[in-house]
Amino acid sequence: MNNTNPPQLSNLKTVGLTTFLYCSERPLFQVSPGLPIGDALAQASDLLSLAKAFAEDAAYSQDSDRHAWAAHYLTAMGKAVVDDVVQALAA
Repeated sequence: MNNTNPPQLSNLKTVGLTTFLYCSERPLFQVSPGLPIGDALAQASDLLSLAKAFAEDAAYSQDSDRHAWAAHYLTAMGKAVVDDVVQALAA
């Protein structure tokens, strides 16, 4: 039986392995390693909240696709942060 204690969530940090937004099949951006996961998740929540607002605007706006593209990029960033936190939790 393994008696090791799991790490406290407050001590967990992002691993920095998750990349997002690709150019020429190479990642343009990467989540930074070493950030407290609570802070990272708070930022992801903010990004996804903005993405939701832009997606709603895009659904009602017929004159431009800028809201849809903003929602797309914000969602990619938020997802990358969440994916990186999941990797930290699984480590």
